[in-house]
Amino acid sequence: MIKKRKFALSTTQIILLSFLVTILLGSIFLTSPISSATGKSVPYLDALFTATTSTCVTGLVTLPTVSTWSVFGQVVILILIQIGGLGIITTMSGLMLLLNKKMGIGDRLLIQDSFNLNTMSGLVKFVKNVLFGTLIIETIGALFYMLVFVPEFGARGIWISVFNSVSAFCNAGIDIIAENSLCNYATNPLINIVTSTLIILGGLGYIVWWDIIRVIKSRSSKNRQIFKHLTLHSKIAITVTAGLVFIGAILIFIFEYANPLTIGELSLFDKIQVSFFQSVTTRTAGFATIPQENLTNASTAVSIILMLIGGSPVGTAGGIKTVTISVLVCSAFATIRNKNSATLFGRRIAEESIKKAVAVVVMFLAICATSTILLMATSNVSAIDAIYETVSATATVGLSRNLTATLNTFGKLIIIVTMYFGRVGPISFAVALGNKNESQNVISEPTEDISIG
Repeated sequence: MIKKRKFALSTTQIILLSFLVTILLGSIFLTSPISSATGKSVPYLDALFTATTSTCVTGLVTLPTVSTWSVFGQVVILILIQIGGLGIITTMSGLMLLLNKKMGIGDRLLIQDSFNLNTMSGLVKFVKNVLFGTLIIETIGALFYMLVFVPEFGARGIWISVFNSVSAFCNAGIDIIAENSLCNYATNPLINIVTSTLIILGGLGYIVWWDIIRVIKSRSSKNRQIFKHLTLHSKIAITVTAGLVFIGAILIFIFEYANPLTIGELSLFDKIQVSFFQSVTTRTAGFATIPQENLTNASTAVSIILMLIGGSPVGTAGGIKTVTISVLVCSAFATIRNKNSATLFGRRIAEESIKKAVAVVVMFLAICATSTILLMATSNVSAIDAIYETVSATATVGLSRNLTATLNTFGKLIIIVTMYFGRVGPISFAVALGNKNESQNVISEPTEDISIG
């Protein structure tokens, strides 16, 4: 008698499918007449694109959010953004906790994989902290936004503030203020500070939050030394984030200083804050205070690099991630210096972490390159615009050189798939398609030296 093989999905495959199902359900809601500002159904491809960019917290849009969607449609988009930012598994786990349902081992494995955690210890508490922390930060952000938007828009300013706060923290970059994103508020210090803070907090990652809180609670009032007692992950995330933001801001300030199409006509203070915001928003946020198509070639190149790197792991940001790129660079320098192992902040980096970093970078760049070639082959776009668009989509940034709205059907489909791959993670997708349990070879293959470089 032949025993039937039981079909079962791996946790990674469940995560991939959950995002796909959420996108499809969102597209169905958005294509209904009630979601449209005009009462007429939006073409399904545009509804699918919007559902994808919202769930994948990217921000690229084919239709203006403020004028295309009704309040109902905007609510659907906001829900998709929040689910995408937190993760479907986290959202479902939160509902289970709200209903006082216990989590089984399968639920815990899903949470562990969705956050790419190394342990299953304290997962329930972790989910509670994530949900509570997100609610607190988004609420505070909305209250600060209201100081500007309520006097300007009246009661509607409350809704705009809530929407913008959730979108900024989730690094989505979608807004319901104007068709030119935040360009009208480029020189507003409060909008710049609040938006940048929300973006950075979301991009740092939840692990860093709890680590900082842990150290603050454990240290005496006379001997804080918070940074010294942080984990290696937190040290890398904070250091690289700060370095990239400030270096990026300085370079953009220099390259755009005399550009009349961006910051050339602004005061020195305004030039500084606009440059700083551009550096922050390219780290997967997607809000724009200056037209991206007006940037100099040098600033465009800097922005592409910042988008590629993105934020930090276990947060709302996308990209290759700060920790991943740090591990890769550190490993490269260790090899150049003939060192046996790579170290950061006095700690040796595990070989497994280096292998994962290489895999993530290779898959990420492969997706970007494939998408760029396909976009250029199917659409009449320049190389720089295509690269900017596909990197933005893969890294779930949402910035565009005014290209998204002009894409043809093939172009939209390419960006939809690219955004999906970028959100679920290049390495997660590769693992999901691979064998769940690969047996180890009893006899290893023979080794042979090859020339590198």
